[in-house]
Amino acid sequence: MLVTEEEVRADYASLEQAAQWYASLHTAGVGGTSDAQRAAWLAWLDARPEHRQAWRHIEAVSRRFEPMRAEDQRDAAAAAVQVASRGGMGRRRALAAVATLAGSGALGWLGWRYTPLADTVAAWRADYRTGTGEQRDIVLADGTHVWLNTQSALDVHYDGSERRVALQLGEMFVDTAKDALGRPFYAATRNGSMQALGTRFTVRLEPESTLLAVYEGRVRIRTANGTEAIVASGEQRRFTIDTISARELADPAHEAWIRGVVLAEDIPLAQLVAELGRYRHGHLGVAPEIASLKVVGRFPAIESDHALAMLERDLPVRVQRTLPWWTTLEPR
Repeated sequence: MLVTEEEVRADYASLEQAAQWYASLHTAGVGGTSDAQRAAWLAWLDARPEHRQAWRHIEAVSRRFEPMRAEDQRDAAAAAVQVASRGGMGRRRALAAVATLAGSGALGWLGWRYTPLADTVAAWRADYRTGTGEQRDIVLADGTHVWLNTQSALDVHYDGSERRVALQLGEMFVDTAKDALGRPFYAATRNGSMQALGTRFTVRLEPESTLLAVYEGRVRIRTANGTEAIVASGEQRRFTIDTISARELADPAHEAWIRGVVLAEDIPLAQLVAELGRYRHGHLGVAPEIASLKVVGRFPAIESDHALAMLERDLPVRVQRTLPWWTTLEPR
C-alpha cells in the first residue's frame, strides 16, 4: 500500500491534538481508558476529516518508533478496535482508516518524511549510506573525500575512463582529488550529472530538484534532458531533469554541516526546525505563531536536543515533548 504525502498531510493543530490523544490513550491502555474518554476521542475523530488524517499519521509514525509486543496491546489502536465493536456504523467508518493503516507497514517503513519508494530501495542497496543523525567521511580510491550527511546514500563507480559517484538519497559534500590517470570526476542524481572541474562542492537531493553549491573551482551541470550550465565558486543553482535555476550566492549552511554545525543566518525558525528535524528520529514541529521568528546562530547537528535547549534559552519558545518521538516548539 503506497501512501502519498498528500494523503497523510494534516494541519498543525490537528496533528498536535492527535498526538495528545495518542499519548493519553496509550498511557492509560485499554483497561484504564474510561468510556467517557473513549467517547470524547471518537467524537473528536468524527468532527473533521483533518482529524482522521492526523490520527492516521500519528498511528503510522508510532508503528515505526514504538513497536508493540503482540502480548501487550496497550496502544490506542487496540482501544479503537474495542470501542468500534460496541459502536454503530459511524464509529466503524471512523476507525476503518486507522485499522487499515495500522496493519500496513508501508508508512512505518518510509517514516515521517515522504521519500519515493524507488529512492528508498536504491538507498538500501547503495555502496555507502548513513542513518538518521549519522554523518560519514569517506575516502575514495583516488583520494577524493566525500562526506555523507544524515539519511544519505551513495554509489561509487570507477573504471578506466571516468570516476563517478551517484547520490541516491540525502546530501553529500565532495572534495575532489587529482587523478593520476586523468579521468574526469562526475557526480550524478536522478536529475542529471555534474562534472567537477577541480573543486569542492555540495549536492543535496530535494523532492523535485537537485541543489548544487560550489565552494572552490567550478562544476558543469548537465540535466537528464541535456541542458547545461557552469556553476562557479561561491554560487549555487538548482536543477531538474529539464531546467537549471538562476545563479544565487552559495549558502554557507550547505558547507557547515560537514563540521557538525547547522548554521542559521537570519532565517525563520520553521526553516531551522526543518533542518534540525533531519537529524532526529520522529517528528519535530513548530507552532505557526512562532514559525516566522528569525534565528541567528550555530547549532549542533547531531545533538539536536542541545540545539532545542539553546532555542528555548534564547527565544520566547518552549519545547513540548508530547511523546518520545513527537516534539514541538510552542510559544512560551
